[in-house]
Amino acid sequence: MSAPPDTVLEVDEAEAEAIRNAVRTADPLTLGYGRMLARPEHAAALAHFFADPRVSGAIYDLPRPFTAEVMNTWILESEALRQEGRRLLILTFDETAQLVGYSCITVWPERSAAELAGAIRADRQNEGQGGAGAIHSFGWVFDTLGVRMMGLTAAVDNVRSARLIDAAGFTRMGERDSVRPDGTVRRSLYWEMMAEDWKARWG
Repeated sequence: MSAPPDTVLEVDEAEAEAIRNAVRTADPLTLGYGRMLARPEHAAALAHFFADPRVSGAIYDLPRPFTAEVMNTWILESEALRQEGRRLLILTFDETAQLVGYSCITVWPERSAAELAGAIRADRQNEGQGGAGAIHSFGWVFDTLGVRMMGLTAAVDNVRSARLIDAAGFTRMGERDSVRPDGTVRRSLYWEMMAEDWKARWG
């Protein structure tokens, strides 16, 4: 399960409600070509996508096993949370309508904070797309959803993700325990970034 950032910001109800509304009304196409909100008809494709351990192996909070039924439940849960202003489950399709990536943005409006998890299809990894796409997505979360902070985690042995997050300028905050949906715990590296620091670095 995702957990809010360790740093706690003071947030009034007006700011929290503005964030909730931003989540509810966000247009995934403003994030990039081929993006759309996950729908029940995507469940089988999503199960196939995550069945590749090169895609899903390092992501602790995915619901398992990777079956169409489990994915359908996750999609419906995500849509309910979107309507509450707390989650966006966004899929990326290529020009042939094949699923090539996903992003799950968890939002805590009362904390003005968000977390982003995501992955791209294995044949598109190590081509520079992941890093560039992550930078773009981080900026989109700050600009579109209006949160003031993001927190990110990666497994302690996930060198590729750690390099990407470090390169984006996030501040390492030590380690924390990440709880998987089945209740088991993964020790994770942990980073935070404030919106003003992001804008100072990336504009």
